[in-house]
Amino acid sequence: MAYMQYGRNILRHIVKDVGSQSSDRVVNPLLYVCQGVRYRKLEVILTTNIDKLGKAGETVKVAPGYFRNHLMPKLLAVPNIEKFAYLISEQRKLYQPEEVEEVKEVVETEEDKMKEYHTAAKRLETTRVAFRRFIKFEKGEPVRKGEPLELRSPITKDDLVAEVARQLSVQVEPENLHLPSPLTHVGEFEVPLRLPKSIPLPEGKVRWTLKVKIRCK
Repeated sequence: MAYMQYGRNILRHIVKDVGSQSSDRVVNPLLYVCQGVRYRKLEVILTTNIDKLGKAGETVKVAPGYFRNHLMPKLLAVPNIEKFAYLISEQRKLYQPEEVEEVKEVVETEEDKMKEYHTAAKRLETTRVAFRRFIKFEKGEPVRKGEPLELRSPITKDDLVAEVARQLSVQVEPENLHLPSPLTHVGEFEVPLRLPKSIPLPEGKVRWTLKVKIRCK
């Protein structure tokens, strides 16, 4: 309905323009078409979708007779001149429905999940999580060579979970780590991992482990 209303308004503009311009002998493009120019294609702007011709708002070339006898009487198109092009573009902004982007949900298969788990497990197995901690010592008491350096603050399961996510970009839960007591000394450790049995172990391995290296600041 909006297109039909604009079409009627456009034709009213044409009639007014012809009256005002007749004294200056300026011929309106629409009337020029209607006066028998048969061998040149006419550029028009479609006001609605037309099968095998184009969509509303597009500029197409048609035979003058086709425009005069079919498109113009039904208000299906207007001549491609500046003021009509502006009216059509503004009309489309007001009445054309917004295109809604269709979001397709990708269903993750069980096989995809297993591949993702296996990739994460291999990353845990082949890389190392590093920590730097202050050590505990008493003033005036020298550090003896070969003695284990005790940490001022021990490393817990929650510390390991947070650093694995930050350093390796792998999300694990505290129950995936077999750590009966926190790590309290500087050194290198292997923390056993509790992962699903469906994840195949690397050749020669009997269990998954996480390598941890703790250095003093």
